[in-house]
Amino acid sequence: MPDSTKEGRRVAQTGRALGPRALRTRQRLLDATEQLLVERGVLDLSVVDIARTADTSPATFYHYFKDVEEAALHLAEQAAREMPALIELIDGSWDGAAGLDTARRVVNAFVDHWSAHHAVLLIRNLSADKGDRRFQRVRRDSLSPVLDRLAARIAEAQTAGRVSAALHPFAAAAALASMLESISAHTRELEQREVGREQLVETCARVIHQVMTGEGRP
Repeated sequence: MPDSTKEGRRVAQTGRALGPRALRTRQRLLDATEQLLVERGVLDLSVVDIARTADTSPATFYHYFKDVEEAALHLAEQAAREMPALIELIDGSWDGAAGLDTARRVVNAFVDHWSAHHAVLLIRNLSADKGDRRFQRVRRDSLSPVLDRLAARIAEAQTAGRVSAALHPFAAAAALASMLESISAHTRELEQREVGREQLVETCARVIHQVMTGEGRP
């Protein structure tokens, strides 16, 4: 059974439906997993560590998850549920001065999303890049709606004659999303090069604004 189906039906490893108390226990285990992923990384994390942090037993962990990776997968699925809020921002106004403000809000939301789930999203992407289809699915399901909306807005601007027809809307959207993911994943390294949050957001926002609208700003 796919993990997304299991999540949607709210069942344990045995297939038994989870009640409110069990759901709270499972979430406590997920919270402990995310906390420890931040502190140690997935390679140094054990079920015993998670159970101890959640004040429960390894047997309880295995009631809900097959292994640490499956718990990380559930965390990635939870993080993906935040993406519709980003799509709402993309659907904002891109006209005139409001367009640059929309771009700033999009970048801020993306960076905030990564900041809140940095360890989980890194594991998602690394596992997906290694060919794990479960994590590939979660990454695809998370980013595809964002890519589709960016591409649609670029196509609209092309129809209005504001953006060059030489751009492929989806390719341009993929390039923007790739930039946002890479920048958001490596903010700490950028800080070491004296690139602060405000500079990062402003720079990315202007790149996005130019691609989305065909306009340059001084």
